[in-house]
Amino acid sequence: MKLRPFELGLVVFFLIAFVVGLVIINNYEPDNSTAKGEVQIGPVQIWGTLPAAPVTSFFAALVKDDKNYSGVSYRYIPPDNFGSVLINALADQQYPDLILIPHDDLVQYRSRIQPLPYTSFPARDFQNLYIDGASIFALSDGVAAFPLMVDPLMMYWNKDILSDNGFLAEPATWEELVSTYAPALTEKDYSFSIKRSTIAMGSYDNITNALPIISTLLLQGGSSLVRESNGKYQNGLDTSSSGSTRPFFNAMSFFTSFGNINNSLYSWSRTQGNDKEAFLKEDLVFYFGFGSEARELASKNPNLNFDIAEMPQGEGAKNKRTFGRFYGLARLKVSRNPAGALAIMQTLGTESAAKALADGYNMAPVYRASLTRGSNDIYGRIIYKSALNTRGWLSPDRDKLGEVFRSAIEDIGANRKDVTRATGEMSSRIGNLY
Repeated sequence: MKLRPFELGLVVFFLIAFVVGLVIINNYEPDNSTAKGEVQIGPVQIWGTLPAAPVTSFFAALVKDDKNYSGVSYRYIPPDNFGSVLINALADQQYPDLILIPHDDLVQYRSRIQPLPYTSFPARDFQNLYIDGASIFALSDGVAAFPLMVDPLMMYWNKDILSDNGFLAEPATWEELVSTYAPALTEKDYSFSIKRSTIAMGSYDNITNALPIISTLLLQGGSSLVRESNGKYQNGLDTSSSGSTRPFFNAMSFFTSFGNINNSLYSWSRTQGNDKEAFLKEDLVFYFGFGSEARELASKNPNLNFDIAEMPQGEGAKNKRTFGRFYGLARLKVSRNPAGALAIMQTLGTESAAKALADGYNMAPVYRASLTRGSNDIYGRIIYKSALNTRGWLSPDRDKLGEVFRSAIEDIGANRKDVTRATGEMSSRIGNLY
């Protein structure tokens, strides 16, 4: 049968299409990530208040096995500058997708964060996975940030000074510290000038962690602190949740007593240098600092013979408490890549990733399972133990809050106000910051 030109053309066309199809099928290699049903992550920018090395190292290792993570970047911004940099970035439309922040920045940035609803992350699952303190990120409208790690406030102590004065171990309670250790260890000259301090409390500007120390005293005193409901905050700083009386007053009274020259506990003054530097120079016996500071202290003075311990507790306390900073990863509402950002949150939010980052920052992971397994690190073992009793509170803007405490402590120290008046005014001022 003789084909007409049109029919012959159709036959040739289909033969060519058939051959091309066979070539494509034989040479096709599926995209592994698509075949596995994985999300195509794409570019995701993370900004955080923690140094970059542990995060960038973590993703560098992932990229070796999965190029899907090659678009993830991390930018470190110092905590003091983070707020202004983020606000300017939002105005310039050059903002990140995710922010890695401590819980005490949560209130300040909450309106910009996209929470994960409890329909996606049930509250029961959250409680089962994480230690109790991590619930600081579980707000009324959902999970504001995936908890990653916690940095508990610890007590550092000079082993040589204690042993030289007949003490073989650190004090476990405040009562023991002020009644037994302080009288034996504090050194003053004939004019009551302090030559060696036992405890650095009583002032603000020259105490590295003044606000965390007072927060610890509030927690130990049973303060209700600040509670959140439906996006509103209730100030309960001087309200007790455990039956004790006036926890805010008690905490401020105890803290400021160490800076009062007329008080038997007098051990520190505004004229002295920074408490961390004093500890490094062995002019301070006990330093209250975060667990992540341990290796910094060791590197700055390799000859300093110190150890790390949990914060002292009140004598007869039923529940141990200390303040700590919980770090979480939150997604901004304006993220240009919300699906990719969520995928990164889920990646960093796994137990193994959280532990890797916590170890990198010398902190403790917030997963119950990780803390149960413990740590063999010389500092990590104590930090892990303390993490179980660590809590935080929903504080307002840190700089503004710090100014409230600074001015009140200075007023008390200069006898311009007594503690009752100062704490009353502080409660009002703090309430106005929300």
